[in-house]
Amino acid sequence: MNKKKLVSLILPIKKFLLTFPEFLSFLYSYLKSKTIDFSLLFEANKNILVRFFTMKRGRYSRPFLHFATMGVLTIGVIVAPFLASTYPIFSQNSTTAAKIASSAQAQSIIVGENLFQTDISQKPRDKIISYTVQKGDAISNIAQKFGISAETIKWQNNLTGDYLSIGDELEILPVTGIAYKVQSGDSVYTIAKKFDTEAQKIVDFPFNDFANPETFSLVNGQILIIPDGIKPSEQPTYIRKQIFIAEGPISVSSAGFTWPMRGGISQFASWYHMALDITDPVGTPVVAAQDGTVSMVSIGGWDNGYGTNIYIDGGNGYKTHYAHMSSISVSVGQRVIAGKTVIGYSGNTGRSTGPHLHFEVIRNGVLVNPLSYIQ
Repeated sequence: MNKKKLVSLILPIKKFLLTFPEFLSFLYSYLKSKTIDFSLLFEANKNILVRFFTMKRGRYSRPFLHFATMGVLTIGVIVAPFLASTYPIFSQNSTTAAKIASSAQAQSIIVGENLFQTDISQKPRDKIISYTVQKGDAISNIAQKFGISAETIKWQNNLTGDYLSIGDELEILPVTGIAYKVQSGDSVYTIAKKFDTEAQKIVDFPFNDFANPETFSLVNGQILIIPDGIKPSEQPTYIRKQIFIAEGPISVSSAGFTWPMRGGISQFASWYHMALDITDPVGTPVVAAQDGTVSMVSIGGWDNGYGTNIYIDGGNGYKTHYAHMSSISVSVGQRVIAGKTVIGYSGNTGRSTGPHLHFEVIRNGVLVNPLSYIQ
């Protein structure tokens, strides 16, 4: 290769090496600029995402769990051969254990009459499902299987009596109540009145969607689940459970709790609403339901639908939560006394359809039924 050709090869390489730092500097500046632009765009529009996922809460839990499970299984399939080849003892032990289990199983299997019986899952359901009537079924035991009332099954399937035939297909609601197709002019308030229930129950059911979660606007044709709704034609003869009246604040129970406010209970604890809703006019005093320290106060915002709300930490694994209040009269870090310290006043803020106090008891991070502690 002559000198001229060598120079022609070296010059482009030299030029590239001289300009490469400048290119890296430009690339860094470009990526930095785009990252900042994206961050500003996300910051300006994140509330839209929050509203969307709040409105659709519960709907995406099942797909998320499915994809997460598939992801874990995929990783396991990929990693298992590597572990087996790297640590042979695992593979040997697994094989030995499998042989022992297989031998034991072959000697101990007992076939019973319920071998092929299908147990109904008790996990929360987000939709109406279909159930095929089997031998020995009655409306009462089907209702018990799914944790709903017998009337709910009758109303949804237009049944006038208790007679069922094997092979009949029944529609089963996720909760006791009514499924209703929204019509023009409907609102959660008119629907609640029509089916003799509380609008707040419709709003609190986690799989009911709203075009706007803050105004509870509806779309014509959508299906709403009306918890505890009663078929209009059955209302004159239907005996509803007695409304419980909150007596508080009264003496502190042996568990260390008391009623936070006087009023009627419009909604009891359930799998989708592990709390008590106590109704009374806006401005009714709310007292601490347990001794403790104010751990969190949120005023004047949406706060995931809780509106103005407050948490009290008892320091013993228990916390109490008071939501939808109109105002707060204590501050973070303040000590409060059960039944005596007024922590604020009832209201209608956040995801609320009328004046009430949403009251929760939390034990070691898990919501529990407040009635078990304040009775």
